[in-house]
Amino acid sequence: MSVEKNQVCVICGQHFSASEGLFLRDLNDTLKQEVFNRALSARNSSFVCLKDLQQIRLENMQSIIDQDLEKDRKMNAELQKELASDHYVIRNLNDTADGQLTRGQRMADAVAKFGGSWGFIISFAVILVVWMTINVVHLFGVNFDPYPFILLNLFLSCVAAIQAPIIMMSQNRQAERDRFDAENDYRTNTKSEMEIRILHKKIDQMNEVQWPHILDIEKMQIEVMSEIENEIQSLKLEQERQHNNSRNTRHPSRSNRDRY
Repeated sequence: MSVEKNQVCVICGQHFSASEGLFLRDLNDTLKQEVFNRALSARNSSFVCLKDLQQIRLENMQSIIDQDLEKDRKMNAELQKELASDHYVIRNLNDTADGQLTRGQRMADAVAKFGGSWGFIISFAVILVVWMTINVVHLFGVNFDPYPFILLNLFLSCVAAIQAPIIMMSQNRQAERDRFDAENDYRTNTKSEMEIRILHKKIDQMNEVQWPHILDIEKMQIEVMSEIENEIQSLKLEQERQHNNSRNTRHPSRSNRDRY
């Protein structure tokens, strides 16, 4: 017994059996709208063969994948453009601050470094004690600065007057280095903020767009598997029906044989 192919596909126009396709009323809204776009004469009672349905599903999947890849490419291009811009370039402090020092600046740093150490304090205290001892005790008959040590006071005043601007020079240079350091920190923070912002956009793209698309694709796959399973069941039933018909033809029933 042959299967009647009394259904006409609204897309390709060929004849099929009812198990070889689906009616538009049984499709989801996306597939239904796609069929309406391809066949203007389609109605809810129209029939679509499985081959055309699979073609529509594959094209929809490819379209979804292409859209997601295009959005990813745009975000990656935006990230590369921001990274390549000059205002995000981090500068080396050794090249900007320390690499262009003059001899006077190096001297100022050395004086400030020694003047702010315990070595300076101890050595200066030793010099004061020796100076005052020599002039009070008249050691070796030397008495070049008697009490109240006017020459020592002049010497201390000169050291303080010279040391203060030298230390200020070193502090000014350190302030300039701190400015470069703060600028680098700003560049680093701006670059990190931009990268985090684009990463947030990618995560939002995945959560809001790509994951629903993946679920849609999974749903399409489940629908295809269900249709394949239904078609296999229909073929099995048809084979069993044909097998039973052939057995009845070759082996008539016992009641019929008893008539003869």
